[in-house]
Amino acid sequence: MEHWSVEDYKNFTDGRTKKSKYRANKTSIDGHTFDSQKEADYYCQLKLRLKGNEINGFCLQPTFMLAPGLKYKADFIVFNSDNSYEVIDVKGIRTKEYIAKKKVLEDKYNIKIKEI
Repeated sequence: MEHWSVEDYKNFTDGRTKKSKYRANKTSIDGHTFDSQKEADYYCQLKLRLKGNEINGFCLQPTFMLAPGLKYKADFIVFNSDNSYEVIDVKGIRTKEYIAKKKVLEDKYNIKIKEI
């Protein structure tokens, strides 16, 4: 059995990137960092839809207050051409925390979250 000193371990781990809990790769586009490639791709789709006048606009990471000290941050709000809007969450894994917050948000604000 080999024993490493703290210095040996630090040298071994230098330069290694920490793996994401859900294996998503953070991706940066236009100065925005997205939690996953899937989320970044959806952002690019929204930009194209906006340029093509399919939507009126969109907002990144809108935050909703669920209760004092408890908030929910969606990935996007999309403002449609018919003046409606959609709250979008780009999901890979649906965690228990997400499911609970989603239910509270939908009940409190009478909004449906669209999962991509």
